Amino acid sequence: MRALVTGCSGFIGSHVSDALRARGDDVTGVDLLPGGDHQADLAETPIEPLLDGIDVVFHLAGQPGVRSGWGARYQLYLRNNLLATQRLLEAARGRDGLRLVFASSSSVYGSGKEPVSPYGQTKLGAEQLCRIYRTSHGVDVRVLRYFTVFGPRQRPDMAFSRFLSAALDDAPIAVFGDGHQTRDFTYVADAVEATLAAADIASDDAGLPFDIGGGAPASVMESIDVIAELTGRALDVRHLAAESGDPRDTLADTSRARELLGFAPARTLREGLALQLAWLEESRAQAIASPALPSS
Repeated sequence: MRALVTGCSGFIGSHVSDALRARGDDVTGVDLLPGGDHQADLAETPIEPLLDGIDVVFHLAGQPGVRSGWGARYQLYLRNNLLATQRLLEAARGRDGLRLVFASSSSVYGSGKEPVSPYGQTKLGAEQLCRIYRTSHGVDVRVLRYFTVFGPRQRPDMAFSRFLSAALDDAPIAVFGDGHQTRDFTYVADAVEATLAAADIASDDAGLPFDIGGGAPASVMESIDVIAELTGRALDVRHLAAESGDPRDTLADTSRARELLGFAPARTLREGLALQLAWLEESRAQAIASPALPSS
């Protein structure tokens, strides 16, 4: 299979790319960041040439962050989540046999049935574009709603990356709100398996979004307790005001993913955090052993 992975240098995108290559697929990577085969802006670059000879597109590129989309930064979310997706869907029109897997987010639910952040709103809008292009133009698109994915290579601004780094540095851990908000944490390898499986199901089964969640929600404070155990350190937790855009609780309904994708999360929160901690410690050790050269 020949696959195009957008956002190939990102957290989930890099894992999807690795998994595809490991099973022998031919992978082309596209990202705004260095590291892919093409460094390109999907909101501007001609997309049609990227699709030539491609069997499946894993569209994982986008503007992340539920807290950052307010004010002037909203234009980045419109550009990178909506415009880029629309241009990709438009380029996919009329390409028989091409499948497209779109990475959405649990943020489309917000604290109930509607988004509570600009990020969630643009992801929901992108989902609606996928549905429109599927029903009106026959684009074979499948939508996955990821729930709080974590593990090695997680972005440094995400909660577990911040918590683990603070624990290793004996630094305070900043928690927005009271810490009793719950998340359906999903280990990255489980999310990747679901992503690859979504590309393989029959088109008729792909019409509705799939919730991809770990299946065992935990509170933020419960996850911090696990980190304290794993690191063997007493953690200095400091509570900040809750931020706009953060839902109180998230919980995936994975019944459809289990039935049609064979989705079966294999890693518990503790196991996943242990793997993320080990990766972070190894990355730090490598950075010390091979410090980056100063730029000229």
